[in-house]
Amino acid sequence: MAYENVIQGLFKALGGKENIASAEHCATRLRIIVDNNDLVDKELAEQIPECKGYFYTTGQHQFIFGTGKVNEVYQAFNAVLESDGDPVKHIADRYAHLTPAQRVVRVLADILIPLIPALVTTGLLMGVRGLLLELGMTMSEDTIALFQIFTDTAFAFLPVLIAYSATKKFGGNPVMGIVVGLMMVAPQLPNAYAVLGGDAEPLSVFGLKLYGYQGSIFPAIIAAWILSKLEHWLRTWVPQIMDLIVTPFLSLSLTIIAILFVLGPIIQIIETFVIGTITNLLYAPLGIGYIVFGALQQALVITGLHHSLGLIEISLLREQGVNIIQPLTTASMAAQFGAAVSAALLMKDKVRRSNMLAATAPTLFGITEPLLFGVNLRSMRVFASGMLGGAIGGFVTYLFNLAATGMGITFLPGLLLYVGNFSGLLQYLVVIIVSAAAGFMLVQAQRGAIIKEIG
Repeated sequence: MAYENVIQGLFKALGGKENIASAEHCATRLRIIVDNNDLVDKELAEQIPECKGYFYTTGQHQFIFGTGKVNEVYQAFNAVLESDGDPVKHIADRYAHLTPAQRVVRVLADILIPLIPALVTTGLLMGVRGLLLELGMTMSEDTIALFQIFTDTAFAFLPVLIAYSATKKFGGNPVMGIVVGLMMVAPQLPNAYAVLGGDAEPLSVFGLKLYGYQGSIFPAIIAAWILSKLEHWLRTWVPQIMDLIVTPFLSLSLTIIAILFVLGPIIQIIETFVIGTITNLLYAPLGIGYIVFGALQQALVITGLHHSLGLIEISLLREQGVNIIQPLTTASMAAQFGAAVSAALLMKDKVRRSNMLAATAPTLFGITEPLLFGVNLRSMRVFASGMLGGAIGGFVTYLFNLAATGMGITFLPGLLLYVGNFSGLLQYLVVIIVSAAAGFMLVQAQRGAIIKEIG
């Protein structure tokens, strides 16, 4: 069996197969929850074959295997449990050990992450349009309209995408989620951007001002949650012979009424306030917000809270057409990358140095967990050097007033978001180089103390 040593090592470290409560995986990590944490042997967990790092957070034992490999390990892990008649438990069990705040972040991540490929593609297409204009191409009105189909559709129908993903997450009928999302941006409702810009008047129904939910995030999530809960509740008492008609009719009708006339306007106000407050903090005077974000972004990765940043990125792209979080995230990554490479070069043991350098490689493609947990967090001096380097990179980003046209890709793949802006492309490269160099030199400045810590 593929990965047999890995699977057996996991079982042994985690207290046996019978102690496994649930398992899942993300882009790089196998995440396992056990019934009894006292049975876990952390020393063995750190020695799993082919594993690049182990840590315990948010109620989960997380093993870093890297992109691609983690999918194969998970399949092999689950196959062994299924062969013994003990498959991994239902996904709902995976949140039992999380705090309420952690659960909210995980739910938001589960809803937003499936949307990232579509939003990444939109950003890249914006870059292509910018590149063509940069090269001197003259576009007719019809060509511009065609490009707008490519670049604007995902954000114009964002509530549809979110309602679909959220309804699927909450266990409802995803197609009904699509219908609710479409109703929220129906052409009969005046466009939200046009109303807010003074170019259109909202509908007036029962004294309430109604307009579309273009670009909204939380109203679509709440609508999906209401729809799913109503669907489940109705099925507890609606006779099966009437279920096909009564359940979708009532669940859909009640949901859209609640969103249009009651909850939607309230949620929009709260959403605008919260996201506006966070955005204002990022744009604090003298680049303070950029500096703080550049320093702390990778600390958010450790906690898993970085997934919630997608909400802010979507909001920035929706309202401003650009995303300052993308270059700031890259600056934070590059600084930790420079610090990790510097720490690895301090190692006299060639095997250890090689392993540490290997753990840094995925960072070039925007995946930092192997670097963080396999190298930098083994010495707070190294990690702090990366944070300070990220702050420096954040300040450079502020000086350049640099922003991306999309989201979802960082570091080297993030270059694609700047192909339509040559000066922006050069500035992005400078941010990477300055951040990495700062992290590298700060570690070298403490080489004696760091060698004592991890050498």
